[in-house]
Amino acid sequence: MARTSFAQRLVAWQRRHGRRDLPWQGTRDPYRVWLSEVMLQQTQVSAVIPYYLRFLERFPTVEALASSEEDEVLRFWSGLGYYARGRNLHAAARAIVSGGFPRTAQKIAELPGVGRSTAAAIAAFAFGERAAILDGNVKRVLSRYFGVEGWPVEDRLWDRAARLLPKKKDIESYTQALMDLGATICVRRNPRCDACPVKGPCVARRTARTEEIPAPRPRKPLPQKEVTWLILRREGEILLEKRPAPGIWGGLWSFPEAPAKDVAGFCRSNLGCEIDNERKLESLEHGFTHFRLHIQPLLCNVSKTTRSAPAPGRLWIDIADAAGAAVPAPVKKLLARL
Repeated sequence: MARTSFAQRLVAWQRRHGRRDLPWQGTRDPYRVWLSEVMLQQTQVSAVIPYYLRFLERFPTVEALASSEEDEVLRFWSGLGYYARGRNLHAAARAIVSGGFPRTAQKIAELPGVGRSTAAAIAAFAFGERAAILDGNVKRVLSRYFGVEGWPVEDRLWDRAARLLPKKKDIESYTQALMDLGATICVRRNPRCDACPVKGPCVARRTARTEEIPAPRPRKPLPQKEVTWLILRREGEILLEKRPAPGIWGGLWSFPEAPAKDVAGFCRSNLGCEIDNERKLESLEHGFTHFRLHIQPLLCNVSKTTRSAPAPGRLWIDIADAAGAAVPAPVKKLLARL
């Protein structure tokens, strides 16, 4: 199949069978395109849609986003995961307001949190630039189509992705077609090859290796880390602590971490409060890309506060209000138990 034929078939397929009712489609507003592409990094469409709509309602323009405090931005990002994306989005918004929205993939890639493939998608959808994308779904499509084996495949696919590009007038439909094909047809397990518009020359299909290509990322045993969280309760309030950035959940509010021993002494010396009892709650497990976190929560009643928790790093907040703050998912789970 000629390169132009590959693109033409995908464009024709997308116009008949592709997704056309997603809330970020049908616009060339670079802010909305950029927001959707950042949210879609490592996150499924179905999970992104409600966050995207809620985020836009609160921050309808890049100016509104740039003028907001990071805490509020992260509050609306809370639950979407990969929180560095939210912090980078906020930083990029301020850069855009200062210097204008970059109009080429090369310049868009210089924004915080925007990589080469995301920048190309933004440039294609917002400005019609003829630029190649290579996100996870597209890597799978092209790896199978060309029969590219082994790991990693990215360096071997960029040039091929660029050579397959159609003429500029079809770039938006083609880019969306690649995304749709990987998300709905050329899926990781049990791909629907019968519905694929480019199934004929596909090497993986012809050699019955769709389950082998692309090769999975080599997995190493995930290390386990353990942490003790203190749920300090004082007359209907709890103490939250802002996590440093960078780091896991950077910029979000969480429960203070403490050593497993001498919790009372730690609270007295570091948190300015006395506790009269402590009780273990059911532990939680939370998975990250490179490790698993075992969380042991301790519910502690505060009998006396010897000094105010220093601002802005710590905050006493009503339990009912805490769940609406910028907190990570495990904190929300614990708050629900309370």
